[in-house]
Amino acid sequence: MAHVPAERCLAILELLADGAREMPLGEIAERLALPKSGAHRMLATLVDLGWAEKDPGTSFYRLSMRLAVLGQQLYVATGIPDICQPLLDRLASECHEFARLAVVDGHSLVWVAHAQGASAGLVYQPSLASNTVPLFATASGKAWLATLPGDEVVQRVMKNGGLTNADRYGPNVVRSLDALLREVKATARRGYGLAFSEAEFGVTAVAVAIRGHDGQAVGTVSIAGPGARIPERRAHELAPLVQRTAAELSRLWPLRVGASATAAPPALPARPSRRRALA
Repeated sequence: MAHVPAERCLAILELLADGAREMPLGEIAERLALPKSGAHRMLATLVDLGWAEKDPGTSFYRLSMRLAVLGQQLYVATGIPDICQPLLDRLASECHEFARLAVVDGHSLVWVAHAQGASAGLVYQPSLASNTVPLFATASGKAWLATLPGDEVVQRVMKNGGLTNADRYGPNVVRSLDALLREVKATARRGYGLAFSEAEFGVTAVAVAIRGHDGQAVGTVSIAGPGARIPERRAHELAPLVQRTAAELSRLWPLRVGASATAAPPALPARPSRRRALA
């Protein structure tokens, strides 16, 4: 059975983390469809436990750095900085384009690391605000979906909001599930995902799935750059470099898993509490 207070506290954390914003109590309650009194109790608990702060001048709420510290500890423990980042740097250097690593997180795919290989001319920097990969609009999303059974493809896309926000993306983004399924099948046959002006206008991307020791996809590695520099033929020429990097990351992934299982990150400093946490 769902633990509603815990879910609501997590929803508050996610809302405040979006853009590292600070917000008044009324807006938080309205955005999350919560009664003001309930939102106030949860925010007071988060403040007391050190996960949030209340500005004494405006009474607006914001996250403390506690969550960022915890996330950084986890990120280091995964081994991505010391094991995966060098391979990502090499790929970016070889392609002279922007390289990116995403990992599977539940029903979603999340970008966690990148490297810039372009040093002159047009330099691509992602404009998407969120680190969550739009599955239907990106080469990375299609590369991951291509590793899943057909019924799971639709489930994953729908759990990530479906195709309702297609107008936010590039002119060539797919706009129906049938079109997406055709793209996913083509990606599976090809061995890599492609996107041409889909997530962003004028941007080309190539992505390959990374598989863990059990054969299941654990993430993707991709490159992206201006379409003027990466037309379709060039995208296919670059694909073997991305595939090689994905294969190397796949071989190293069990080491990463083992490292994260054995490494014990330092504990967060204890924070005295004057208020009982939500049960």
